[in-house]
Amino acid sequence: MKKLIKGLFVAAGLLLTTHVANAQQKFGHLNSDEIFGTWSEAKTVSTTIENLAKTKQAEIDKMITEYQNKLKAAQEKERTLSEANKETVVKELQQAQTELQDLQKRIEDAREKARTDVETKQRELFPPLQQKVATAINAISKDKGLSYVFDTSASQGFNNLVYFDGGEDITAAVKTKLGISATPAPAAKPAATKKP
Repeated sequence: MKKLIKGLFVAAGLLLTTHVANAQQKFGHLNSDEIFGTWSEAKTVSTTIENLAKTKQAEIDKMITEYQNKLKAAQEKERTLSEANKETVVKELQQAQTELQDLQKRIEDAREKARTDVETKQRELFPPLQQKVATAINAISKDKGLSYVFDTSASQGFNNLVYFDGGEDITAAVKTKLGISATPAPAAKPAATKKP
C-alpha cells in the first residue's frame, strides 16, 4: 500500500512538473520584413539584383527600338512599291520580314534569359542572408529561453502567427546581432484576436 501511495505521489509530481514546464514556455515574435528592410547587406543584395534587371531590360529595350526602326523602314519601303520596282521591293520586304522575325525571336529569348539570370542571381545571393538571419534568430531565442518565435511580417502573410497577445519582440535583438541600426521602421501589426 505504501508503495502504491508513493507511486501515485511520484506520478502526480511528474505530471505536475510536466505541466509547470509547459506553462513556462516562452514565446517571441519578430518582423522579418523590418529586419531585411533595414539591413544594409540585404539592401546591397537587392540593389545588385535590381541593377542586373535594369541592365537586362536596357538590352531588351535596345532590341525593341531596333525592331521598331526596321518595321518602320519596311513599312516605308512598302509604300514605294510600284509595278516598275515590284520585284526588287518584294525581295527587300521579304528579307525585312525575315529580319523582323529573327529579331522578334531574339527579343523573346533575351527576355527569357534575363528572367533566368535574375532568378539565378537571387538564388545565389539571398540564401546566405537568410542563413545569417536564421543563425541570429536561433542564438537570440536560446539566449532568451524562448520556445517558439513567430514571424509577424506582412510578406509572410501573417501565416506564421495564429494568436498574438503580447510576447517578446526580438526583432531589435536580431537586428543588433546582425549589426543593423536599431532605428525601427513602421511595421504593420496583425490584428490579434483572443481565442475564447
